[in-house]
Amino acid sequence: MTYQLIDSGEGLKLERFGEYTLIRPCPQALWQKLHPAQWKEADATFSREGGWKESRKLPREWRAEIGGITLKIAPTEFGHLGAFPEHASLWQELCSQAKGTSILNLFAYSGGATLALAKAGARLCHLDASKGMVDWARENAALNQLEKAPIRWIVDDALKFLKREVRRDVRYDGILLDPPTFGRGSKGEVFKIERDLILLLDLCRSVLSKQPRFVFLSCHTPGVTPLALQHLTNQMFKGARVETGEMMLASPGALSIPSGTFAKVLYA
Repeated sequence: MTYQLIDSGEGLKLERFGEYTLIRPCPQALWQKLHPAQWKEADATFSREGGWKESRKLPREWRAEIGGITLKIAPTEFGHLGAFPEHASLWQELCSQAKGTSILNLFAYSGGATLALAKAGARLCHLDASKGMVDWARENAALNQLEKAPIRWIVDDALKFLKREVRRDVRYDGILLDPPTFGRGSKGEVFKIERDLILLLDLCRSVLSKQPRFVFLSCHTPGVTPLALQHLTNQMFKGARVETGEMMLASPGALSIPSGTFAKVLYA
């Protein structure tokens, strides 16, 4: 079963992941709920104070289809599930440029974009600092019969990895990156977006091939607006066409939820 945003409002969102319906916090949802009756049917509710409270017993994990990719869904103690559905429309857009290309996916999480692009015919390097998340992404590859796809699975700090790729003269036709506001590398390295984003993009520019297709940057950091990304990417990727905007979590019949910002650097 596929993902669906059913409703949102009053600081919450109601979503269906496969056969289970969940309520989670959503500070952006300042408006009123459109479909109040449907909230009573939720299988579980997560709050930052009380964790998960189930009205129907949830399995430890299950599956849901998001953006044409089957993903393992597993509730964590932080309220995460192993998927960010707001990225799915962007995976699908990039797939039209993927065939025959070499693509680097940084901060790649559970692999939705990696698998969508692999399915579309790209060769991938999938990198995340968390071994647990890379293992999760490999499970998702198996769910989609992509375990033999041309994907390099890397557990490493993004900045250190990029510096090595520059020295090794490894180049990519496309790069995706979804850096956190704050994060730790595989050996405890600290990443701070306000300090490290320019260096990160400079290194990405250095590993682009001679005929690159795209760089796609997504961001969930408050204060990093589309205009801020427009200025930054225009400076870093001169000569390319830059599009910026607001990512949205959207489904028919529900109000769309603002869910971060993006910058697309396009060369074709």
